[in-house]
Amino acid sequence: MSDRDPQPVERQLPTEEARDLLSLVRDIARHEIAPQAAEEEDAGRFPRGVFTLLSESGLLGLPYDSECGGGDQPYEVYLQVLEELAAARLTVGLGVSVHTLASYPLAAYGSKQQQVEHLPAILGGGLLGAYCLSEPASGSDAASLRTRAVRDGDSWVINGTKAWITHGGIADFYAVMARTGGEGSHGITAFLVPGDAPGLSGAAPEKKMGMKGSPTAQVHLDDVRVPDERRLGEEGQGFAIALSALDSGRLGIAACAIGLAQAALDEAVAYATGRRQFGHPISDFQGLRFMIADMATQIEAGRALYLAAARLRDAGRPFARQAAMAKLHCTDTAMKVTTDAVQILGGYGYTADFPVERYMREAKVLQIVEGTNQIQRMVIARHVAGPESR
Repeated sequence: MSDRDPQPVERQLPTEEARDLLSLVRDIARHEIAPQAAEEEDAGRFPRGVFTLLSESGLLGLPYDSECGGGDQPYEVYLQVLEELAAARLTVGLGVSVHTLASYPLAAYGSKQQQVEHLPAILGGGLLGAYCLSEPASGSDAASLRTRAVRDGDSWVINGTKAWITHGGIADFYAVMARTGGEGSHGITAFLVPGDAPGLSGAAPEKKMGMKGSPTAQVHLDDVRVPDERRLGEEGQGFAIALSALDSGRLGIAACAIGLAQAALDEAVAYATGRRQFGHPISDFQGLRFMIADMATQIEAGRALYLAAARLRDAGRPFARQAAMAKLHCTDTAMKVTTDAVQILGGYGYTADFPVERYMREAKVLQIVEGTNQIQRMVIARHVAGPESR
């Protein structure tokens, strides 16, 4: 085998501060995340200590304002941080992306008083968030959610069940979308619910094919009382808030997918240059060289696509179409690249002695979360060809 180190990703970063930030992230990823990744994933252990370290290092609030504890970093930089974290361990990269997603309704739609009161702890105080939109009977059709919040004086009483919640049962706060009005998208309101609220509980984590260290669980809300000052935005604005959050969240998933794909490519190249057959490294054989070339090209294309969308977002321009394209392309790329990495390693790739089999299992979920890739194609088609005529 080869002791070859992977070539560092060539990054275009806007400032010297951003370069220093990426250097810090690589150091944490190399020394604090990657060495324990395989063992902890196999054991199904969530690395809460890593998230505490990331919070203390200022890495859980990068794209938000510094006046409330954020890092004042553009999405262009934040997403490349996510990519580095996901390359070391997807559970960590995706967890940071979900925390950022859960923080978005407060950061973007909360009142100044709400932001001053809650954001510092959320962005830099060691807290971990979860985003609660999906339900057992409403996944892609999120506007049909049934969780209901009923006004009771100066409070709301919330009842319902959320499903497929990353960090479900262990989060310190939940961004919850609940129905406060009639049917459809206009009857939904957003709430910031504490993780220790009476009546809130997490079910047993789902048993998944990958990302076993990242708990995914139903969250039950049984007469959970939330004061009105924890309502985010206006009544009935919740679905618009949710969709706005997902536009940005899809970029996070895209960046995580490219990080995972890059890790798989690096492992495949290291193996192919060290494994000898017929008197030559197998990287000399054209069939494998072409596979590696295609893998590298698709990764580079995905990185360019998510960064182009991020730069539109940073410039205050519409980016929903590009975010859907990035999520679609990058997650499909992760699935293809990780599958090819297993093929390059042959029988070894199918064993747990090498990480590529784990990468392939983890890649699959990225094509599903935060809008399946079939939904992304619908979003893209509506932007390009207009809404359906039916």
